[in-house]
Amino acid sequence: MKYLSISILVVIGLLLYSCKNQETNDLSAEVYETSAAGKKLDKLNFVSMQIEGKDSVTLIQILPEEKFQTITGFGGSFTESSAFLLNQLSKEKRAEILEAYFHENGAGYSLTRTHINSCDFSLGHYSYTPTADKNLDNFSVKEDMDDIIPMIKEAQEISKEGFKIIASPWTAPPWMKDNNDWIGGKLLPEYYDTWALFFSKYLKAYNEQGINIWGITVENEPHGNGNNWESMHYSPEEMTYFVQNYLGPKLENEGYSDVVLMGYDQNRAGIKEWAQSMYKDENTSKYFDGMAIHWYESTYDFFPEALQYAHQKAPDKYLIQTEACVDSEVPHWKDDAWYWRKEATDWGWDWAPEDQKYLHPKYVPVYRYARDIIGCLNNWVDGWVDWNMVLDQNGGPNWFENWCVAPILVNIESDEVYYTPLYYTMAHFSKYIRPGAQRIGFENPDHKLMLTAVQNPDKSIVCVLFNPSMTPKEYELQMQKKNILLQIDAQAIQTIIINQK
Repeated sequence: MKYLSISILVVIGLLLYSCKNQETNDLSAEVYETSAAGKKLDKLNFVSMQIEGKDSVTLIQILPEEKFQTITGFGGSFTESSAFLLNQLSKEKRAEILEAYFHENGAGYSLTRTHINSCDFSLGHYSYTPTADKNLDNFSVKEDMDDIIPMIKEAQEISKEGFKIIASPWTAPPWMKDNNDWIGGKLLPEYYDTWALFFSKYLKAYNEQGINIWGITVENEPHGNGNNWESMHYSPEEMTYFVQNYLGPKLENEGYSDVVLMGYDQNRAGIKEWAQSMYKDENTSKYFDGMAIHWYESTYDFFPEALQYAHQKAPDKYLIQTEACVDSEVPHWKDDAWYWRKEATDWGWDWAPEDQKYLHPKYVPVYRYARDIIGCLNNWVDGWVDWNMVLDQNGGPNWFENWCVAPILVNIESDEVYYTPLYYTMAHFSKYIRPGAQRIGFENPDHKLMLTAVQNPDKSIVCVLFNPSMTPKEYELQMQKKNILLQIDAQAIQTIIINQK
């Protein structure tokens, strides 16, 4: 009996040790998933799962000791089109949409964009200085007082942590340009100082409305847009000269040196020549705080080499994606399945030169968003901003009829709101990766499973996975000798939050 009692005690001790060891080695995590099967940021019920044949499961290692860029934020854009539509909805639906984007229980947008003067997603052409006036004595943002400004202010009231705003002009007023037109042309040198003054007037006017603009870009798409809607052209050297000698000094003298100033603001394939001009030397780079980029060069390629080049050229400056959307498409209303199918086309499907057609095949909308955001984050991009927050079921309003898709669509006649799968895709990043987070390292042997990882300011670790394959994937997530066994559904995005004790 004595030896039996000792044996029982030994067994109990081993069991207790095993339980303690198991508890020590298990990661504690919350898991959220969006999938083609119908999940929409659903919290999964399991924390850890047992998987047969564990040795064959993909081992993903999270390496928090490897540090990369600090995250500025994620979000979408305040356009006149979006603001106009919100004005047509009931107060309840308007509030619902803004809370879906800016409330902490919603997508928690932290980085946004708006346009200076009109753009294609306006109801028509307008400028804050419609008539020639070098001193800009009659400057006024009254055009924004009924729509964009109220939308921003209501979002400010909803957002607990606040959000940053980047403002971009599509064009100077026609009277400042060599073609006297809204579309195309260049800024006349005699108006360089006036156009620089225009920016400071804008910043002051918005500040007086209680809206602090965090950053500006010099020009939206300086290569132009095929002369279709508002635009103004710069070469890399022309933009650098304007910033170095006019815009930078003007903002500094007017007390706006803390406003982030970014150059370029177009597709990534052109990064190299712009980075070479902007960051040529200390004098040219003095006023540039970073570079803004778009995704329209390809429906699948996120141009990692170009992004790496921009970072290496100026490692201490911002690299922010300021615009992306499903363009040249009339939205599919209340058809979730379409957003998971390879049927979308972009402008390049019809209009790209023959030698660039290969960059614009049909694509899956959700895949394009998830792939691009993860690809950007893993190549030094620190912020990612979607285009319109709200559009109608036709993809507008847009004075040029340049129809596009937004994450949230509305029918103003019936006061209906449709949250497309793109809304939930964005939220996988914006809701859980907070400003000030730092991207961290990882090892992922499965190249068909995309992954990025960050450490938030509260020390939580956030991983976002994207599985575009038609079958579920099982994987083991390991960090600092602790692990958790998980599964991601087919055609799915998953966010894992590891709260470190």
